[in-house]
Amino acid sequence: MPSNRVVKVRSTGDSVTAQEMRDGIAAIQAELKLSSGFPEEVEKAAADAAAAPRLAELDRTDIEFVTIDPEGAKDLDQAMHIERSGDGFVVHYAIADVAAFVTAGDAVDVEANRRGETLYGANSKIPLHPPVLSEGAASLLPDEVRPALLWTIKVDETGEGTDVDVERALVRSRAQLTYEGVQADLDAGRAGELIGLLQEVGELRLAREAARGGVSLPLPEQELVEVDGHWELEFRRLTPVENWNAQISLLTGMAAASLMVYARVGILRTLPPADPRDVQRLHRTARALGIDWPAEQLYPDFIRTLDPSKPTHAAMVVACTRLLRGAGYVTFNGELPEQAQHSALASEYAHVTAPLRRLADRYAGEICVALCAGTDVPGWVVSAMAELPETMIESGRRANQYENAVVDLCEAELLQGRVGETFAAVVVEVEEKDPTKGDVTIQDPAIEAKVTGSSDLPLGEEVSVKLVLADPTTRKVSFELA
Repeated sequence: MPSNRVVKVRSTGDSVTAQEMRDGIAAIQAELKLSSGFPEEVEKAAADAAAAPRLAELDRTDIEFVTIDPEGAKDLDQAMHIERSGDGFVVHYAIADVAAFVTAGDAVDVEANRRGETLYGANSKIPLHPPVLSEGAASLLPDEVRPALLWTIKVDETGEGTDVDVERALVRSRAQLTYEGVQADLDAGRAGELIGLLQEVGELRLAREAARGGVSLPLPEQELVEVDGHWELEFRRLTPVENWNAQISLLTGMAAASLMVYARVGILRTLPPADPRDVQRLHRTARALGIDWPAEQLYPDFIRTLDPSKPTHAAMVVACTRLLRGAGYVTFNGELPEQAQHSALASEYAHVTAPLRRLADRYAGEICVALCAGTDVPGWVVSAMAELPETMIESGRRANQYENAVVDLCEAELLQGRVGETFAAVVVEVEEKDPTKGDVTIQDPAIEAKVTGSSDLPLGEEVSVKLVLADPTTRKVSFELA
């Protein structure tokens, strides 16, 4: 899934402060040679494809799908329908069929392989595909007939998936819903049957996740809010609806992985077990933020105690993304990989639900369609599998580089008027080569930053630090021990 660590910005739009932020984002994009635009030949190929998609014969426009996304979203990958079946459920999940428009080796495909994924940062977006596809012809917009990969997943009364099938079909979404709107309807008691079933399945899946020792980080949305010419940091917690909706995506990704593992051909999303040193650092971060984490409490259980509506807890959740480092992709054809699991989910898992925004999903989806149809995996997929993990690692590196630069900019903007002030902090990391340098977590504002001292930093201890630099132009923030 696209990272939620990047802040959003709320401002008047025409202030000096807001212009500084826009200029900073533009500078980052220029520095990293990123552009939201596409070469002319890619735009033309995308427009031609949008006008002549390859449509499936199967018509499932009878299923009353809806999409649930953030307000204003246009690149709609997923549409959902759930119905009760005996003691269990049937989940229909329609995923945008990018391969109905993009042909291996064409200009759009080559550019998508170069980009790898959509990049996000502070209200900016560098898309994977031209908007004529990603926000138009391929997007599951309401009241439009669209080609899709239709997943049908049977779920028992405990929330366990028991059967899966995926096939090409035409679908039509009935409504484009928002998380906030659905949550408001639910809270007011006016949500329909579909949302009630989403809640049932979502809560069952969350319970199963806890039972197997997995955890999904409830990453809050960070917002930099302009108030009287300066910035303040706020956190918006995920609504329950967002967590339930995420569980449907995870259910589908796990079903896809089971298909591919059984057939011994596929593309998995993997994550090695957490480094104990990173877990120890998170214990220090919790202490810095004033959050109780008993030594005997396991990490997944600790995460479930956090309330991201509290700024310190939200900052803790963001800090926990450190344990996601090392995530990657592995392809296989004949022999299962030695490391096939996603350790955070405590399960095998595949990315298949966001092909408009992530390249690997198109390939993994094609494999699953072929496996369910009993046909050979397309040659263009097989030939790409060897290089795909490296392509995605490179795009992930680029996404992290962009994200980190945007976060650095936002933190510099947030603190630039407070140079000279002192803050309470805890040293959470000390550099091995130079123990006078390291990282601190500050409680207010809830951020992590670089710090230096005249002597070795006291790892894990509470300290006072003085802000000595906060420069939005260089995106540098640094503290010294007070």
